[in-house]
Amino acid sequence: MINIEEDNLKSGVLGLVIALVEIIRDALQLQAVRRMEGGSLNEEETERLGRALRELDLAIDHIKEEQGVGEAVQSVRDGLDDIVNDCVDRIANPTRWTNRELK
Repeated sequence: MINIEEDNLKSGVLGLVIALVEIIRDALQLQAVRRMEGGSLNEEETERLGRALRELDLAIDHIKEEQGVGEAVQSVRDGLDDIVNDCVDRIANPTRWTNRELK
């Protein structure tokens, strides 16, 4: 029988969800900057988008603090960063990975 503590499960799942929301937020911010630099947003759209992204940041921070999942979110983000870095390294340095797998 597997013994899973309900609090740990909730914290882990909420940490994963918040981490994914942060990743989506980061992508939205990057896209917003590209659109601003590209001149495809007028001043009003830029201000509205900036306000919306700030409100999203505040909401995420509030949820993390209220639920006490800041460390869980960071742990998920770190794990995802490691996975992405490994994937990029495999693409950029395929011979290094082939040699590792042969050992």
